Amino acid sequence: MTMWQIILLASILVLAIKLLGYVVPPSLLQAPAAARTAELTTVALLSALIVVQTIGAGQGVVIDARLAALGVAAGLLALKVPFIVVIVAAAGTAAALRAVGWQ
Repeated sequence: MTMWQIILLASILVLAIKLLGYVVPPSLLQAPAAARTAELTTVALLSALIVVQTIGAGQGVVIDARLAALGVAAGLLALKVPFIVVIVAAAGTAAALRAVGWQ
């Protein structure tokens, strides 16, 4: 199987899964367990993406200014600070640490 065949097959499968979502009865999706699972799955996937993009670098783990910025952002979000302040503080933390030489 060539790479293009794999890509085409994966695209067809993703489209089929998306279309399958339209035939699921709404009553099944409105059940408390299904709604809670959907909410938690979204949060878990987003969290995993953030962690992989923050400390993952190819085959190894990199501890740098991004991790400190993520910690600042998490702390401020826990304190319910406005989101724009969280973004500015995290970016400022990463910039300051990189300015002093911590890559």
